[in-house]
Amino acid sequence: MARKFFVGGNFKMNPTSQDQKRTIVKVLNEADIDPNVEVVIAPPSIYLLPLKDMIRKDIQVAAQNCYFKPSGAYTGETSPAQLVDAGIPYVILGHSERRTLFHETSGIVAEKTRAAIEAGLRVILCVGETLDEREAGRTKEVVEKQLKPVVDTLTKDDWAKVVIAYEPVWAIGTGKVASAAQAQEAHADIRAFLAKAVSPQVAESVRIIYGGSVTAANSKELGTQKDVDGFLVGGASLKPEFVDIINTKRALGSS
Repeated sequence: MARKFFVGGNFKMNPTSQDQKRTIVKVLNEADIDPNVEVVIAPPSIYLLPLKDMIRKDIQVAAQNCYFKPSGAYTGETSPAQLVDAGIPYVILGHSERRTLFHETSGIVAEKTRAAIEAGLRVILCVGETLDEREAGRTKEVVEKQLKPVVDTLTKDDWAKVVIAYEPVWAIGTGKVASAAQAQEAHADIRAFLAKAVSPQVAESVRIIYGGSVTAANSKELGTQKDVDGFLVGGASLKPEFVDIINTKRALGSS
């Protein structure tokens, strides 16, 4: 069965005003979007609920993080149960900014992933290597090490609720982007690891998307790769060109 193309927009800690939020929503609500693409946007938590109510129904909303406890004395955190109750279907977990700035280990990411799925959320699970790790030829090793605790935690059926985002840390927000060949190699390695560590069926069905300075200019070449099932877009998701990225497959089909 063909894997449905997936495009996510991670707004990070943007926008900084209600007016900017309304502008972004207006562009998306008025856009001609390929109906064959699953589209998810992840605003800051303060905008999650109002944006969910403002955005068109064929665009889903994701949280950028959650904790692994359902409730309690955890100041500043949001629980999976709260997100589910609020009607938020997705959460991003394991983003490199969470791993580096907030010291989240792969074990913590796995615990959060399990808690999110058990609560009823779907997860965009981020993995990726630093520039030093890539230059040392350790990309495959590093990514597998990040995935292993999740593999050990989830059941085979759980993987139907996971989208893996391969995001080389050296390409996030830097303007550098992995070449189409580099992205394809990393995605193929992830799929091969899942085939061995989980099952061939899971490896074939799970969507693996690319993130790291994705733009309308480079999305078409990346989108031609057989193991690239979409994108997790950062800065460009705040701009009108996000629509062009969403429509990558349709543009490739007509070119």
